[in-house]
Amino acid sequence: MSALALRTRLVSGLVFPVQERVKGHSTVAIRREMERTQWWSTDRLEALRIERLRALLVDIGIHVPYYRDLFARIGFDPAAIRAITDLHALPLLDKATIRAHTDALKSDRGAKLARFNTGGSSGEPLVFFIGNERVSHDVAAKWRATRWWDVDIGDPEIVVWGSPIELNAQDRVRAMRDAVFRTELLPAFEMSAAKLDDFVARIRARRPRMLFGYPSSISMIARHAVDRGIRLDDLGIRVAFVTAERLYDEQRALIASTFGCRVANGYGGRDAGFLAHECPDGGMHITAEDVILEIVDPEGRIQPPGVSGEIVVTHLATRDFPFVRYRTGDVGVLGAEPCICGRGLPLLDRVEGRTTDFVVAQDGTVMHGLALIYVIRDLPGIAAFKVVQESLTLTRVLLVQGPGFDPASRVVIRDGLRARLGEGVEIEVRMVDSIAPEKSGKHRYIVSHVGVAGSRTEARTDA
Repeated sequence: MSALALRTRLVSGLVFPVQERVKGHSTVAIRREMERTQWWSTDRLEALRIERLRALLVDIGIHVPYYRDLFARIGFDPAAIRAITDLHALPLLDKATIRAHTDALKSDRGAKLARFNTGGSSGEPLVFFIGNERVSHDVAAKWRATRWWDVDIGDPEIVVWGSPIELNAQDRVRAMRDAVFRTELLPAFEMSAAKLDDFVARIRARRPRMLFGYPSSISMIARHAVDRGIRLDDLGIRVAFVTAERLYDEQRALIASTFGCRVANGYGGRDAGFLAHECPDGGMHITAEDVILEIVDPEGRIQPPGVSGEIVVTHLATRDFPFVRYRTGDVGVLGAEPCICGRGLPLLDRVEGRTTDFVVAQDGTVMHGLALIYVIRDLPGIAAFKVVQESLTLTRVLLVQGPGFDPASRVVIRDGLRARLGEGVEIEVRMVDSIAPEKSGKHRYIVSHVGVAGSRTEARTDA
């Protein structure tokens, strides 16, 4: 065994477990159990989920004021839960409800709750709380997924991230911890040419076994390396884990070819938890032991596998601050067939983006923002862009000019977007020096301020 492999085994088998024990987390035991249950049959997993769902609802019906009052008001008996579908008797939970009842959603037994907030890229920032149980399960779920790719805690890692929580935590203690765990953080907020030069150099020096971060940011680093003629496919990187944004096919291809590794998509959020991870056989496995994932239409009706709708999550490890039938604002589709890898975990066929990633034409037709992205992305000389649908009658396009830009592209963009959104729509094309990321550090190509509820959905993305 090499010295590097021995160090990884020491970190994952001793140092990290000791750290988790000191924090009061049960991460190690949960990960080991998850590595058993992932191979269970669908029926056996369903029985486990029903048991855990019943236990969660009984507990919060006693100890969480909001749910104690809700269950009494609607006559709901959590002890009578016999099937996952019994959950449908409860209303959906949205951000507005959490904001209005934050204190009432805390368990009276909750201790050492950590305050978190979402970045508010959807226009709805959210403050919520997480306890040790939830943290342990989320970390265990991510750990299990990295081990699918023969990557473990303690392997060299580059993280390209933009959350203030991580960036503000870079004190001396955190720096020492990252050194022990061989993790290096690159801030996704700053992606200037000089910064990208530095990022490429640091990746070459680190020679990571894995990358983790936003697909937009990692693909920007990859594109910069290609433009500079710098190889990154000779470093021994096994996998690039991407999350927090929609992964586009061209991003996957660019990252894979530039870094010489596979790309593993992940889906989740700071509020909803780690929900699904891609295995080496391509299946996006839902963390079924911990979460119940539903797909609903704009009226809240449950949709079957293969049909697109909003993703609604019940996290079974949130007794301290429950997320029960929580509306994520994301749009996705459940898979109908099992993965060839043999795991019994159900599949998320795809995540199509946030509801704000969809645009609405003047006639009410809803289409994915890709319908607009396709008009712009292959035009020559465009270094970066962002489309903001302000209303049914106004859409703004921000463009960063690159080498070879053709001024006639403005006309192409206006005509192309009007063909999709309606001839009466004003398309304002504006040249800018740069496009800032969201507060979270994410880069979004499409933002719509037009609600999609009640509109006519159209599946096309490239018409």
